[in-house]
Amino acid sequence: MTIPNFDALKVGDEIPSFTTEPVSRLTLALYATGSGDHHPLHLDQDYVRSKGMKDVFAHGMLGMAYLGRLLTQWVPQEAIRSFGVRFTAITWVGESMVCTGKVVEKLERDGEKCVRLELTCANEQGEAKHKADAVVALA
Repeated sequence: MTIPNFDALKVGDEIPSFTTEPVSRLTLALYATGSGDHHPLHLDQDYVRSKGMKDVFAHGMLGMAYLGRLLTQWVPQEAIRSFGVRFTAITWVGESMVCTGKVVEKLERDGEKCVRLELTCANEQGEAKHKADAVVALA
């Protein structure tokens, strides 16, 4: 992995994006197993319908994991100085998630050259499901 060069980046530059496969029931089952979050809202169609919802939906932390993957495909994990995520909408079964990010600030922190990024995980129609902020150290 080549670490992006701080001096070559400009505010407004986008980092490489990616689109997930559609979220499936298998995705949710595998994520539940890995995370230990087996809440019926994410797995049990009868339960969610009894609560007035149309279908099960993705764990909020799944979207955060997708945004973490966006970051670690761009820089090594050890370059991440902060990473915070807000959940803004439900991710439904069948939605593909488009993960994007852009540089919004260049700064120096504790002697390190860093960039602050705004990240978004949205469905293919552009509805943001997660919004995030991250600071990464660069060479």
